[in-house]
Amino acid sequence: MRLRILIQTMMLVVSGPALAKVDLVTLPTRDTVQLTIYNSADLTLVRESRALTVKEGANKLQFSWANTLIDPTSLEMLPKADAGKIDISNLTYPPRVQNLGLWNVESGISGKVPVEITYLTSGLSWRAFYMGTLTKDEKTMRLQGYVRVSNNSGEDYENAQTRLIVGQVHIIDEIAELARRQYPYGSPIAGPAAGEPSVEQLGEARFQAKALSSQVVEKFARLGVRKEIRKEGLSEYFLYTIEGTETIETGWSKRLQSFDADGVKVVNLYKFEEERYGNNIVWFLSFKNDKEHKLGDTPIPGGLLKVYRNVGNEGHLSYTGQSSFKYIPVDEDVELNLGAVADVVVEPKLIEFKTDNYRFDPRRDISGWDEIRTFTIEVHNTRDIPVKLEIKRNFNTPYWDLKRADEVGQYEKEDMDTVKFTLQLEPRSKQEFQYVLTTYHGVRTEGR
Repeated sequence: MRLRILIQTMMLVVSGPALAKVDLVTLPTRDTVQLTIYNSADLTLVRESRALTVKEGANKLQFSWANTLIDPTSLEMLPKADAGKIDISNLTYPPRVQNLGLWNVESGISGKVPVEITYLTSGLSWRAFYMGTLTKDEKTMRLQGYVRVSNNSGEDYENAQTRLIVGQVHIIDEIAELARRQYPYGSPIAGPAAGEPSVEQLGEARFQAKALSSQVVEKFARLGVRKEIRKEGLSEYFLYTIEGTETIETGWSKRLQSFDADGVKVVNLYKFEEERYGNNIVWFLSFKNDKEHKLGDTPIPGGLLKVYRNVGNEGHLSYTGQSSFKYIPVDEDVELNLGAVADVVVEPKLIEFKTDNYRFDPRRDISGWDEIRTFTIEVHNTRDIPVKLEIKRNFNTPYWDLKRADEVGQYEKEDMDTVKFTLQLEPRSKQEFQYVLTTYHGVRTEGR
């Protein structure tokens, strides 16, 4: 349900004991609003700029958060002009009135005063996703970043500047739970219901939550607003500012673009490893988050990347695969698994198996032997561009020796029981290589 926050200015003139006059002035609409959305906690810092009309003397400003997930313990208001003449003394919560707070303001002037109102709310969240478009030779790609902001806070935010926080936030009370409580500091009339915390317990928890809220507000109040994409490191957090403003209505989601980088260098690598991928050839796309790759200004939030290829001369795209990834720091390499492909083929074949070099114990039982296997591996590249192929062979024993029957591709020992062959395949080409694997068993492993 959409909330219309109402702040009213009430000027009280008292003649004797009787109330003589009450002036009610509805607050104008927001001049600006800024949302700083955390994802690790259901937490958003809202900063609103408004122009209050006050009268000289005592003023009471009414703030309602009905049907929203605003945390009333986090409400703050600061004058942005004539600060020496405006004293915002306190915020009180009237008894027997739900979802309502009253600011007591002593003003030395009459007229409009710009103020900034800040508070924490929940119900807003964001999710990052990306689109990568490969060039025809697949040596570079255009990388576009987006965020989808969802608003279930109960309040519409018109023409809001959106900022996103990557990092962990720890808070004592969940903001949504605080906002749903009937009274901000417990009922002033009845005692706590059975099983509920006392007013004193709630007050202590909210005092600590309020302290955290004030720290967050103070920390971000020092940051200016610029109409561009900004990324700033803030100790354990990282701040993204999305260019421009957008209206984000409650109950709706909106896609915002975070960056657009063209000419990002990429490496395409095809991998074959039966123990891990079965008979599939898996395509990996890798790049680095640095200046050389047209990136590196900021860490990249984790999300889902969908990759497309340019097809033909008319700008048509062909979907090729997708991969989720975690947060990528600056200067960090990333390798994305885009799934199995059918246009590169690897066919390993065992063409000979034999045993040899038997050893016997004093009872003439076999105590050691060698197993000798001869393999051929055929590889096919059916694509119109060259590809790099990595083939891993696992031997399930650290006691082995390998001999090549040819010099096709590069060969290196990956670890104690794995070797890796790396081949460069020309477009629409076929290669075949052979190797002899000898594994040692029993006493034949001694000294190796």
